[in-house]
Amino acid sequence: MKNLNLLCLFLLLAFLNACSGGANDQEANADGFLVIEEALKEQFGDNAYYTDLNISHNKSIGNIIAVTATSDPASLKMGQWTHANDTWTQTSDITLEVPVGMQASDFMFRLGDPIDLGKLGELVEKSKEKLESEKEIPNPSLQMAVVKIPKDGERSKIEYLVLLQPENGGTTFTYSYDLYGEFISMDY
Repeated sequence: MKNLNLLCLFLLLAFLNACSGGANDQEANADGFLVIEEALKEQFGDNAYYTDLNISHNKSIGNIIAVTATSDPASLKMGQWTHANDTWTQTSDITLEVPVGMQASDFMFRLGDPIDLGKLGELVEKSKEKLESEKEIPNPSLQMAVVKIPKDGERSKIEYLVLLQPENGGTTFTYSYDLYGEFISMDY
């Protein structure tokens, strides 16, 4: 009887976990973006390199993740991928050209080194609060969160961008933060 109870408990936990939603259904906050980070690591590995990372939100679809990734920067080969409806689709293959004297990895980043998607989620929340209080726009929604790496490969210039819109659409408000989460500017 005890084994039957344990089996039922295990099946219930497995069912709840399966129904908990993947990266597609996550809120635009620190916890939600950490789930998205895990989905990226599951797809590309813990040591993948990226040149682009965009997380956009569509009310009817949910989160859409667009990345350009590789596991081997020295190969100069990357793939562009999109994640929507909890499915990964490769949209193209890319071959990089790197200036003489530089490495492809100079123009890439890794999750956790130095990019922190939990921090990006926090910045989305912070930006929403700022927009609500400074512009009196209630319930702004995430249009897109972006990790922007500079074209010259200077890691100290990496930025997090948060693009918000009023709940029913309209003007896009873009908040820029440095790699450490310090506010740079807001534009609309």
